[in-house]
Amino acid sequence: MPKTVRTRLLDIAYLESGPADGTPVILLHGWPSDVHDFDDAAATLAADGFRVLIPWLRGYGPTRFLDAATPRSGQQAALGADVRDFMDALAIRQAVLGGYDWGGRAACVVAALWPERVRALVTLNGYAIQNIAASGRPASAEQEHRYWYQWYFSTERGRAGLTQNRREIARLLWRLWSPNWAFDDATFDATATSFDNPDFVDVTIQSYRHRYGNAPGDPAMQELERRLAATPQISVPTIVLHGEADGVGPVEGSANHARHFTGRYERRVVSVAGHFLSRERPDSVVQAVRDLLVTTAERA
Repeated sequence: MPKTVRTRLLDIAYLESGPADGTPVILLHGWPSDVHDFDDAAATLAADGFRVLIPWLRGYGPTRFLDAATPRSGQQAALGADVRDFMDALAIRQAVLGGYDWGGRAACVVAALWPERVRALVTLNGYAIQNIAASGRPASAEQEHRYWYQWYFSTERGRAGLTQNRREIARLLWRLWSPNWAFDDATFDATATSFDNPDFVDVTIQSYRHRYGNAPGDPAMQELERRLAATPQISVPTIVLHGEADGVGPVEGSANHARHFTGRYERRVVSVAGHFLSRERPDSVVQAVRDLLVTTAERA
């Protein structure tokens, strides 16, 4: 059953498993998905003795804003600050962070800005902090085609389309981004209820517009965004996982990300898996956490 903890801005709903005194591992889902991204990995990690926590990000599932006046922002600074606040509310001094897509971005933000809070990092798809200043530079035609939904959401037609067809859009992207994953209706439906959150559309639209300079950020996040604009390096021990068949972020995209990491760094390409790697190959996430904890124990 979901638990809830109150932070400065949110009532954050989360799943927790494993012993309360285990090493905390916080797993962070992507868009458009939810906490079920880590069902299998969480079960194994909990059996290993880790305390596993998986929050619904802002705009998803049972997580709710406390104040109607708080901007419904999905910008990277807000996602990272939410994870830090989540840890503060639960009195977690330090944790292993793992995530992909929006969740990977949040994990990278915390690791870059507050490295003392992160024992180790598992980031799917690589260094995920956005270089917003450079966002106006066109990518290849093929990559621009993969990002069609981002251009769509930059229009009011896209906002209306997401409002009306959020499940249809999500299901299509699941198929395109993980072409080798034969998910069934029950798997999709278990997650799709998270898109009924009253802030899902607003948070999504702001996120995709803000990263290209097409929407203002939350003024309260301005200083954090200023720090992120320098694309800060990450010093904590890190393993990058990248699905070989990722349909939105091709595997070659993270090939040169090592320059963003100054600590122990390893990149693992996971065969057959696509964008939803944590569902397709949960064993790869579990092994990365285990290997990083061995490394940090040896350094202690």
